[in-house]
Amino acid sequence: MLDHGAPPHNGGPSAPHSEGRGMRLMRRKPVERLVAEGGHGEGGTLRRSLGLWQLTMISIGATLGTGIFVVLGEAVPKAGPAVTLSFVIAGLTALFSALSYAELAGTIPVSGSSYSYAYATMGELIAWVCGWCLMLEYGVSVAAVAVGWGEYLNELLDGTIGVTLPAALSAPPGEGGIFNAPALIVVLLAMAFLLGGARESARANTVMVLVKIGALVLFCAIGVQGFRSGNYENFMPLGMAGVSAAGATLFFSYIGFDAASTAGEEAKNAQRDLPRAILLSLAIITALYVLVAAVAVGAKPWRQFSDSEATLAQIMREVTGQSFWGTLLAFCAVIAIASVVLTVLYGQTRILFAMSRDGLVPKVFAKVSPRTGTPRANTLIVSLFCGVLAAAVPLGQLADATSIGTLFAFALVNIAVVVLRRSRPDMPRSFRVPLSPLLPALGLGFCLWMMGSLSAVTWVVFGVWMAVGLVFYFLYGYRRSRLAAPAPSEAK
Repeated sequence: MLDHGAPPHNGGPSAPHSEGRGMRLMRRKPVERLVAEGGHGEGGTLRRSLGLWQLTMISIGATLGTGIFVVLGEAVPKAGPAVTLSFVIAGLTALFSALSYAELAGTIPVSGSSYSYAYATMGELIAWVCGWCLMLEYGVSVAAVAVGWGEYLNELLDGTIGVTLPAALSAPPGEGGIFNAPALIVVLLAMAFLLGGARESARANTVMVLVKIGALVLFCAIGVQGFRSGNYENFMPLGMAGVSAAGATLFFSYIGFDAASTAGEEAKNAQRDLPRAILLSLAIITALYVLVAAVAVGAKPWRQFSDSEATLAQIMREVTGQSFWGTLLAFCAVIAIASVVLTVLYGQTRILFAMSRDGLVPKVFAKVSPRTGTPRANTLIVSLFCGVLAAAVPLGQLADATSIGTLFAFALVNIAVVVLRRSRPDMPRSFRVPLSPLLPALGLGFCLWMMGSLSAVTWVVFGVWMAVGLVFYFLYGYRRSRLAAPAPSEAK
């Protein structure tokens, strides 16, 4: 339990007239105040109903989806059979940041994820930048994933009843269509679950996660029957450079493990369960990725892999000689991607909830329904925005920019854990990053390295996104921040 009686550290709230502009940009929100406000919104409170199992499933649900179903076709040609090693390297890269997330999630168990961690350690401006990056990671990626869901739905319809949706209704303008109806439908379905409550959403997500884990286990059981040891004879044909290149691509299959940290105010025992859920989910995901990659390369010579989005389905058809298994895998992919939409949409609404409570975005995002204990208006606004974006806008490079936004947020978390260790060394921590500050420094270094490997166009899109965010902050959040005035208890 945190010591709420501890004196506030520097960066606490003060009257705006006594601060210069630079000091106001660096004002920090005390950890005690962050935790004390946990769960409280406008007109109601969030309900603490999630245990370790549900939190772990949320992280797996947000991570295990389109990545493993489509990424092998892109990664294997870069690394050859050593793609299994690439998965391990990418997993270790994610692990460095996951350790920092685990410590901060157990110390500051609130809904804002890395936004709140930055607010407590590096100040309001950095926190805003982090939160704006999270909007890019969560909000835009919901739309991108929803588009992929429509493609797999068409594959499933073709394999079962022999029909597909016309291009006019399954692709956005500019890509041969008028309106991507399936993308909008899956977002609206996720919205319906979220409006029912966190517990109900978690139950639905758990079922979907078990289905997609079962699908990958089934793939391994069938694929291993076509395993040929000769496919591994030239293990690293493209050298370590190829392994590294594939690892950079595969890292983005791990994005989403931080989703549990957005559930900090709805967890029954957040300080104990959040660190465990983050690390346990990453371990399960890495094990599945390595196992699936090992079986896939063993069953199919690496030179025969292509950029096909249905690599796993192709292998199942080749091993069994039947189309049924490919159709079954398409069904599981539809479930898997729906799970990603649900959990990532959940994470976006909770981050906006925390930012709204701090006054940095309109207060409508912090309103909580007393009946369901959910931010209903927040969920409706975010869902409709993401659904229309997926249905009507070709995402292009904007979707690619979700990766750079995620890496930037991860980098800030690795810095925040070291800053909090130095500024508040005596705070109770349910988990501590081992070998700190070495491992956080490695996490920061890997994030910066991967950001540097992204294209110039992605950096331009990211720069434009950040410029828009800063304009919004200075026009709205800078003046309306709740830290611009004392908290009610401090004003007495």
